Amino acid sequence: MTNDLLSLALPDDNIVRHAKIKNLEYFKARGVNAYPATFKPSHKAVQLQETYAGLADGDHTEDSVTVAGRITAYRNSGMFIDLEDVTGKVQIFCHKQDLDAQALEDIAHLDLGDIIGASGKIRRTPRGELTINASCVTLLSKSLQPMPEKYHGLTDLETRYRQRYADLIANENTRETLRRRSRIITAIRHLLDSKNYLEVETPILHTIPGGATARPFKTHHNALDMELYLRIAP
Repeated sequence: MTNDLLSLALPDDNIVRHAKIKNLEYFKARGVNAYPATFKPSHKAVQLQETYAGLADGDHTEDSVTVAGRITAYRNSGMFIDLEDVTGKVQIFCHKQDLDAQALEDIAHLDLGDIIGASGKIRRTPRGELTINASCVTLLSKSLQPMPEKYHGLTDLETRYRQRYADLIANENTRETLRRRSRIITAIRHLLDSKNYLEVETPILHTIPGGATARPFKTHHNALDMELYLRIAP
């Protein structure tokens, strides 16, 4: 998308998104791919929390790890970053003792919501926070939309239902509900598979509307020149 198209797509008062677009342009000018195809972390956040649960406050290790996740907090111009993956959170410490000037400049152009990868050695701060002293920080996906307000979370019910992606980012309870739903469906499938049931896909579009009194979603099939209705339930 060109800058002209971006300016048409963005409201003039959306300061946060304009700042994110500006930071994206910085990475483009640097020749950095803001959306690389692959990245291989060595650990999830919960694995690190469990593995190093006995690490005393203020202790350092020589263990190098690689993690990936979304930036949910960004403090001291990026010196401290809270990185959250699907399992939990770990703190990333970005300092000139481990990173060169260019890397620190890149980190200064990161935003809340960006997905990054980080590699470095594990330690626990004197305050008890499990931390990775970053020796490398990689941008994996540039966020262009403002994040939900972190302290209160996403509380508006209408927004939560209509923007489920935002609800999943902001609310751990919603993510846990999704995990449980997935596990329930998997368990049902395993049970039915063990009894030799066969799972089949039913049509997405029907010639007659269903769903009781719900207003049907109607479309026209051009090739067949016929009206079709979207099914209400799978």
